[in-house]
Amino acid sequence: MSRSTDPGHFFQTTAYLNEAARKASKSKNTKGNPVVLPSKILAIASDPEDEGQIYIAEAAGNVKRIKLESSSISATFSGPTAPLTSVVVSPQSKTIFAGCWDKSIWSWSTTTRRPGRRFQGHSDFVKAVLVFPLQGKEILVSGSADATIIVWDVATGQKLHTLKGHTRGILTLALDPTDHQANRDSVTIFSAGSDREVRLWTISLSSASEIKDTSDAPSPIVTHETSIDSVYFDSDGDLWTASADKSSKCLSRDRKWEEDTTLEHPDFVRDVVVDEDGGWVVTACRDEEVRVWDKSSGKLHHVFAGHFEEVTGLVLLPGQKVVSVSIDATVRQWSLKAADLAQAIKEAEEEHLGETKEKVSEKQENLLTEEEEAELAELIGDSE
Repeated sequence: MSRSTDPGHFFQTTAYLNEAARKASKSKNTKGNPVVLPSKILAIASDPEDEGQIYIAEAAGNVKRIKLESSSISATFSGPTAPLTSVVVSPQSKTIFAGCWDKSIWSWSTTTRRPGRRFQGHSDFVKAVLVFPLQGKEILVSGSADATIIVWDVATGQKLHTLKGHTRGILTLALDPTDHQANRDSVTIFSAGSDREVRLWTISLSSASEIKDTSDAPSPIVTHETSIDSVYFDSDGDLWTASADKSSKCLSRDRKWEEDTTLEHPDFVRDVVVDEDGGWVVTACRDEEVRVWDKSSGKLHHVFAGHFEEVTGLVLLPGQKVVSVSIDATVRQWSLKAADLAQAIKEAEEEHLGETKEKVSEKQENLLTEEEEAELAELIGDSE
């Protein structure tokens, strides 16, 4: 006997139906010049060779290259049959790397679009990937829900190191920009995830280990109450975090990674980037919104409201442009330039005013006239 999967064939609460209607209505908006895709988008990365393009990772198992000016798909990279959780692009080898639910990292050539080497070694979902040159070699680093970090030689596919220390899944990786120089024989990697800890690792071609707790810097760094979904370094080398405890924080390098700023949100924070030109911090939230904060004061400046599902990722592009992606399957662009932000704020205020007037009008229409109220009172009296 066949079973229906149509939601209309099952009991649905009024709250569920109202929420579905709200999202259906909101999905029609064109804010952020949306590019509509067929599948939920779980990650985003910039194109190191073309600032007018970005790469996105889909739950359907594809990586797509999006040309922002024309809002079009310029290339599709396929192969996986499971969701892709993370994506990064190497300008050195012109290769895309994407972490997958199938426990591996897939790769493709950006020029031929053909699948390349598949890196296999994790025992659970791969949630984060990072690629960089080190001592003449290209190095890939992957973090997994199995709580391990693996360091790979891209050219050979060889597993160089396996790092353990986290007690739960790893969700994000970041390369410390202050010590990543061509003449260095090692780099420092920051990792964070479901155990709410930020850990530091030193990695070279011959060895890798966790940086232990010292008087100069704690390790692990614990400032959040629960999972950390993303970390981001600003131009000062300070670390910004995005957490499921509904906050984004700035951890000061000069003050031994003490909390410097906290940006409170109404729901889980999924990603954070910093626009140094405008002095803005931009966050992605599960409540569908992209928020712009004043970096110096920590005050909320504006909310970009266009997505109608959880916002899963952000990327900052030259020219003060931020691009957001969501499980609503859209890519949206937002300008952080002063004039454009001022216009966005004005339009949001006008929209809010219009919605308020509409609600007042509806309420007034629902009010009874004096004669109707008297008639209703009489009917109630007769029934007693």
